[in-house]
Amino acid sequence: MKKYSTGPFLSQIEVPSDLREKFSMEDLPQVSDEVRQYIIDVISEIGNSHFGASLGVVEMTVALHYVFNTPHDQLVWDVGHQAYGHKILTGRKGVFPTNRTKGGISGFPKRSESEYDTFGVGHSSTSISAALGMAVANQYKGEKERQHIAVIGDGAMTAGLAFEGLNHAGFEKDANLLVILNDNCMSIDPNVGALKEYLTDITTSHTYNKVKDEVWNLLGKISKFGPDAQSVASKISSALKGSLLKQSNMFESLNFRYFGPIDGHDVVGMAKVLEDLKDIPGPKILHCITRKGAKYKFSEEGNPTQWHAPGVFNKDTGEIVKIVPKSPQPPKYQDVFGHTIVELAEKNDKIMGVTPAMPTGCSLTYMMKAMPDRTFDVGIAEQHAVTFSAGLATQGMVPYCNIYSSFMQRAFDQVLHDVALQNLNVVFCLDRAGLVGADGATHHGAYDLAYMRCIPNMTVCAPMNESELRNLMYTAQQKDMGPFSIRYPRGKGVMTEWKTPMQKVKVGTGRKLTSGNDIAILTVGHPGNFAQGAIEELKASGASIAHYDMRFVKPIDETMLHEVFTKFDKVITVEDGCLMGGFGSAVIEFMVDQKYSAEVIRLGIPDEYVHHGTQQELWADCQFDQQAIVATVKTMLQLEVTDLNTAVNE
Repeated sequence: MKKYSTGPFLSQIEVPSDLREKFSMEDLPQVSDEVRQYIIDVISEIGNSHFGASLGVVEMTVALHYVFNTPHDQLVWDVGHQAYGHKILTGRKGVFPTNRTKGGISGFPKRSESEYDTFGVGHSSTSISAALGMAVANQYKGEKERQHIAVIGDGAMTAGLAFEGLNHAGFEKDANLLVILNDNCMSIDPNVGALKEYLTDITTSHTYNKVKDEVWNLLGKISKFGPDAQSVASKISSALKGSLLKQSNMFESLNFRYFGPIDGHDVVGMAKVLEDLKDIPGPKILHCITRKGAKYKFSEEGNPTQWHAPGVFNKDTGEIVKIVPKSPQPPKYQDVFGHTIVELAEKNDKIMGVTPAMPTGCSLTYMMKAMPDRTFDVGIAEQHAVTFSAGLATQGMVPYCNIYSSFMQRAFDQVLHDVALQNLNVVFCLDRAGLVGADGATHHGAYDLAYMRCIPNMTVCAPMNESELRNLMYTAQQKDMGPFSIRYPRGKGVMTEWKTPMQKVKVGTGRKLTSGNDIAILTVGHPGNFAQGAIEELKASGASIAHYDMRFVKPIDETMLHEVFTKFDKVITVEDGCLMGGFGSAVIEFMVDQKYSAEVIRLGIPDEYVHHGTQQELWADCQFDQQAIVATVKTMLQLEVTDLNTAVNE
């Protein structure tokens, strides 16, 4: 592992106590500069990491660890994209270059990794609820002096869970909770919605920002004259905010003391404000204005969505390194979705596109550009995205609701109650299904086959390639289809010529791709390509292998399964999903219900959380890649490795 140099201050910091004991408040700007430069130096070379979010909170991170006695005082990061500075200051500076690589540190805060990571995160909007739980627990234990800080972005604030946490926290008036609102007008794509407009009003009201400091100074003096004066001061403060903003302060209506907005890049100013807030009891919120990618010229001036996770780049020129392949490459599945939905929508004016804050990630941007009146980014609000789609469907629309598989988990009840119970034709396009790679356990889409399969009225399917994705998207819009789930993986497909004519697929039918007599391999989705490679590799063994691309997990192709279990006593199922309750389970259920008997080996994601690495590494670790299929076939057919080697050599 390459060693990266650090500045003279950062080299003296291994844990936050070093920061607090060795440096004065006036040193914090240089500490911040050195942390920022270290992030730039490392991430520009290793790539495969988030970037802009961490640069945007460097000063905030330094100020927090300087003022608060972490880890005794508990700091909770929301989502965790922005926690690289936190990791560098909390004992992981030396291993930071292993970020998001197999065996290295996680790209997100993780409790098992450090005592400074007080709560494991990866999905948005959990920080307020978690920090409040910590505050209430420590209050109960008599540890009332402990501080609890939740750092949450304005994008994450759009989720219902954040408001639920705020609502409860306002009731727990003795809870020692500070919420820091990191306001940069971004999640990954630019934020949308009424909350964004509200925060913009606060941050851009010149009158409010000009008057508030003078009046707050006056209120501070008034409040020294006793409880009654404090009550008067509080009322005057609320009236000031309400009259100048021409609306009540949303946070104070939830019983939070609101402070700000302040400059999130003034580390000394932030440290002073945080010192003052430590002595104010009860729930409070500090509104900080930051810039994603701050103080690195190229990320500040460039496309902030692109600089969210730019890959490898030249830190001196800002040029993002792009490897140009020598031959045409298959497209990403997300781009196949993005172009195909536009094609479908051009012919069907009832189709609409919906995404919770991921238009670029899921490639719904193509439709946004072509048909802005039929495409909706609803913010980080998966539950709302699903029920909003259900509402569209009641009026005859056909919404294609595109949500990453891992995030779809957050709206399970809405899928069950609002869509499936009413048998509405909402098409769920689950991007990033299966193992996603470096994002790790919080982002793997391991469970959708299992949790969608148990829902009545739901069709559950997965394409093996780009052409099949197009066909399934075409099929899903047909009359009387009801709820329809299509899942596909992160990354590239397998076809360079993928813009094939779309055809309707009969729901619940699979495809027999190769015939054989010795063993049957049943696959669903992209892993069918692993099976095809394994069959090719095994040709030299003389094994006769049949391959069935089942395509649908629900309804499953029973005619095809009857054929399989009538002919074969050795069967392998392969899926990029959890083995508990997934595709392989559906096959075994059929076998048992129909009183067949066969040796069935299921390959897929085991009943454990899979950590980070490349997709290829994780497929191999979970033993359902091409080599694992080859090994399983050889074991079941009692083929020796030496036999295969001899056959190949001959």
